[in-house]
Amino acid sequence: MDFNLWGALVTAFVVCAVSGPFLIPALTKLKFGQSIRECGPKEHMKKSGTPTMGGLMMLLAIVVATMFWSKLTPEILIALVLTLGHGVIGFIDDFIKVVLKRNLGLTARQKLLMQFFLAGLYLFYLETTPGHDFSVWIPGTAHTVDLGIAYYLFAFLLLVGTTNAVNLTDGLDGLASSVTVPVALAFSYVAIALGNKELGIFGMALAGSCLGFLLFNRHPAKVFMGDTGSLALGGGIAAIALLTKTELLLVIIGGVYVIEALSVIIQVTYFKKTGGKRIFRMSPLHHHFELGGWKETKVVHVFAFVSLCLSVLGIVLLLLGNAGGRGL
Repeated sequence: MDFNLWGALVTAFVVCAVSGPFLIPALTKLKFGQSIRECGPKEHMKKSGTPTMGGLMMLLAIVVATMFWSKLTPEILIALVLTLGHGVIGFIDDFIKVVLKRNLGLTARQKLLMQFFLAGLYLFYLETTPGHDFSVWIPGTAHTVDLGIAYYLFAFLLLVGTTNAVNLTDGLDGLASSVTVPVALAFSYVAIALGNKELGIFGMALAGSCLGFLLFNRHPAKVFMGDTGSLALGGGIAAIALLTKTELLLVIIGGVYVIEALSVIIQVTYFKKTGGKRIFRMSPLHHHFELGGWKETKVVHVFAFVSLCLSVLGIVLLLLGNAGGRGL
C-alpha cells in the first residue's frame, strides 16, 4: 500500500490519542454529560453523566489526516463537506440535548431539512462535474441501472439512511467505532481499486479516527461520540460510496448499520400494528441481545466480527464485478 494511506490512518489515530486527554476533561468541566433514557437497559443508567460530543476529536482527526496526506481534489472537498456538515448537524443536536436539556434534540423535520441541504450540495457537485451519470452498479456483476432523475431521490435516501443508521448503531461502548473500522477500510480498498487514491486516503483517515477514539470509548467508556461523531461517520462512509459509484455495495459492507435500522423499523411498525406487542426485547438490535443476557463487550465483538465478514464479502463482490468486465 502507498505510504500516504498508512500515514493518514496513523495520523488520525494519533490526533485522537493526543486530543482525547485534553477534550474529555474540558467536556466534563462544561458538564456536557450524556443523559440516559429511563426506557433503555437499566445497566446503562450508571453511564449517565459520561461526557459526550467526543466526535469532535474524530472530526479533527479526519480533517487533519485527510488534508495532510491527500490532494484536495473536488471529490475530497465534497467528502469533507458531507462529513463535517453532518458533524455540525450532530453537534447542534447534542448541544440541544446536553446544554439546553431538551432530550429529543432537533426535531425530525429540522434534521431532515439540514440533511436535505447537504444532499443538495452533493447533487450540485454531481451536476457540475463533467461526465457524471445517474447509473447505479449492481454488486457482483458488470451491470448498471440508469435511474435517470430518480437518482436525486436515491442519493438523498442513501445519505439520510446511512447517517441515521450509523447513529442508531452508536448505542454501546465502542460499538459504532468497532463496526465502522472494517467498513472504512473496505471502502478505502474500493476507492483504490477504482483508481481513486485520494478517497482511499480519506477512508483510511476515517478508520484511524475510529481506532483512536476507541482508546477512550471502549468499555467502560470515558467519552461518547454523540451525534456529532455518528452522523459525521455516516456522512463520510456515504460520501465514499456515492463518489465511487458503489452505492449498493454500501448496503452489504455496511450491513450491520442496515440491520440495526431495520430492527427499529420492524419493531415500531409491529408495535403499532399489534397494539403494543414487540418482536425484539428492545431495539435497535444490539439492545435485544444485551437484554437476552449477552455482556455489552460480547455484543460489540460479535457485531464488529459480522461487520468484518460483510466488508470482506463486499470486496469479493467488487472483484467479481471486475472479473465480469466492469472495468475496474
